[in-house]
Amino acid sequence: MRPKTLDHVAYWLADRDAVADFATAHLGMHVIDRTDRFTLIGSNARRGKLTLFEAEGPRERGALGHVALRVSDLETALAELPDGLEVQRPRDGEAYFDVGSEGVRLGLVEEGTDQEYDLDHVALLSSDPEQTASEYGSLGFSPAVPGPSGCPRVEVGGAYVEFQPGRPGDPERPLLNHLAVLVDSVEDHIAAANDLGVEIDDIVDAANTLAVFLRGPEHVRVEYVEHKPSFSLT
Repeated sequence: MRPKTLDHVAYWLADRDAVADFATAHLGMHVIDRTDRFTLIGSNARRGKLTLFEAEGPRERGALGHVALRVSDLETALAELPDGLEVQRPRDGEAYFDVGSEGVRLGLVEEGTDQEYDLDHVALLSSDPEQTASEYGSLGFSPAVPGPSGCPRVEVGGAYVEFQPGRPGDPERPLLNHLAVLVDSVEDHIAAANDLGVEIDDIVDAANTLAVFLRGPEHVRVEYVEHKPSFSLT
């Protein structure tokens, strides 16, 4: 397994417009694509994005802690947030806040970047963070030193998945739909999953992409997505 980048994080949401409107107004993003099923938002279609799938509510947090975006100047980015938003600053260079009413927690991390509001990391709750980080290695994620929080994490294409102590459970209506990584060949990853005995959850052949969904540790779905030559989103 050879993922290239962390392509997007996908949510299930009863009110996807609330998150999309906030991100486009205050987080330097735009609507890349919108269908009856989902809204795709990001600052660049070929970098880290958020996919907001329409779903019945209420949703349960489950394994998802937060998603953090990378900015070159945190104070400048914070100035773009609406007045009255409750922002937590646990460490220098980091800020976290809730968007909407469904448990979507986003963060801003100050770090050198050539793309503002690209994905920096995803924080997942885990009953055994060290073991979970090790299991992600078999899915093609690279070992990484702990981040500022001190929690174990893995890396893909300069972005991270961090594992924080907690109880992810197995909710019937989770907030997290899946994590997606970009690959050169989905067919190669289907073969690798079969060799490793990893459960294949679904295979989706869409207009611009081909994807295989695997069932990762603690009920988190991981998508391996290949951009077709027709991929032209901006």
